[in-house]
Parts: sequence; structure tokens; C-alpha cells
Amino acid sequence: MTEPDTLLEAQDGFVVTLSINRPPNNHINRDLIVRLAERLEALDEDEGCRAIVLTGAGKHFCAGADFSKGDSGGLASPEGKPGRILYVEATRLFRTRKPIVAAVQGAAIGAGLGLAVVGDFRVTCAEARYSANFARLGFHAGFGLSYTLPRLIGEQKAALMFYTGRRIDGTEAERIGLADMLVPQAEVLPAAQALAKEVAVSSPAAVQSMRASMRRDMAVEFERATEREFHQQSWQRQMEDFAEGRAAMSERREPNFKGR
Repeated sequence: MTEPDTLLEAQDGFVVTLSINRPPNNHINRDLIVRLAERLEALDEDEGCRAIVLTGAGKHFCAGADFSKGDSGGLASPEGKPGRILYVEATRLFRTRKPIVAAVQGAAIGAGLGLAVVGDFRVTCAEARYSANFARLGFHAGFGLSYTLPRLIGEQKAALMFYTGRRIDGTEAERIGLADMLVPQAEVLPAAQALAKEVAVSSPAAVQSMRASMRRDMAVEFERATEREFHQQSWQRQMEDFAEGRAAMSERREPNFKGR
């Protein structure tokens, strides 16, 4: 049986829509990030594309890594170092040149939240759910969120999300600046595409040069953050608390951490 394509693509005028297609939760993995990075880099060289919409097929945007099948969550590198290659590949996403609008219609959890904030803008709905749930799993935040999230919503709000692992809905996300537009759920993708088309009307040279100025050094800082995150995650994945966090998530209960 042929595996479904994990990254769907459609184009309307100068706007390309990329949809993560790993139902039902669109869990992230290393191969998906590689595929996405390669496609974004190719679109950088395509004069027929001026703006990109990134979304998830079906109910969710991206529910993060899937830790139910092993402690790497599908992020392990060929060298057996969980997450290392994923983080290197994720840096490529911040080196691309064309504006990205994320259409977040459902869950954007953990690494899925990290992927949502790769975008320049986020269009969402009240039913969406955002969470930096790493501490509830027993380890340090990843996917560069220790840099990108405070930059986007401020250190205090980011700390609250990191320390508690709480979920916030799309209404709250829009209120704190995590999302830019709040629309009915059925209109999330069309609204994101309409915003991308509005961007695409502008001079591509002007937009891309302003984007480069505004995101100056962002890829470098993201890479530095992921280096720190990987170091912290590496030893924390060996702790009993990480096993407890995974078990609690699987059993849908509060974790009982011991600090070891």
C-alpha cells in the first residue's frame, strides 16, 4: 500500500499552500521537516511564488511530536541522537526568504507550536489550541521556542506558557499576540490565503528585503537556541521524569514528577 504524501501542495496565482498531511494529528517528524525545508527553499527560487500558506490537512495544524512510539518522538537522527538532526533542519526554515502565513485551525502543540511561529503571521479560530507542553512531558522546550516565543509574545507570557504547559485557545492567542487574525473555524484557510494574496500584490523585492531586515539574525539566534535546547533535552530525556511525563500524557492524567 502506497504511503500518503506527507506534504500536499496547491497554487492559486502567486500563493502556494503547503499542507502537512500526517492524519489524524499531523505529528511532526524529522523527515517532514526535511521535506518542508526543501520545498520552501525551492519556492525561494520560484518567481511564480510570492507568498506561502502553511497549514495542516484535516482537524489539526500540528500536534507536535508523537512520543507514544518511543522516547525520540519520531525525531531521532541516524546517529541515534534524538532531535539533533531535526533542530539542524528546522534552522533551514528560518533561512528562507518568502513570507509565510500559518493557518492554524486546530492543535498547535509543542513542536507544532514551534512550526506555527515559523510563519510571519498566524490566522486562527476560537477552536484552535496552542501549548508549549514540554515541561509537562518532563523536559526543556525545543524547536527554538525558547527564542521565538518570547520574541513574539514577550518574556512574561512565554514563561507562563512554558512553566505551566497550559493550553490556550485561539481567542486568547489572538489577544496576547500569538495570532494575528481570529476568524470562524471554516474560514481559517481561506482567510490565510486571502492575507497571502494581499501580501503577494506588493512588490516581491520590497517585501522580501523588508522581511530580511525585520528578521535580521533570526536564523542565527534560532540556531543558538536549538543548540542550548538540545543540550538540555539530551540529559533530561534520561530522567525518570521524562518517562513519567510520557506515561501521563498517554494515560491522560496529571504527571507525578519526582525531580529525578
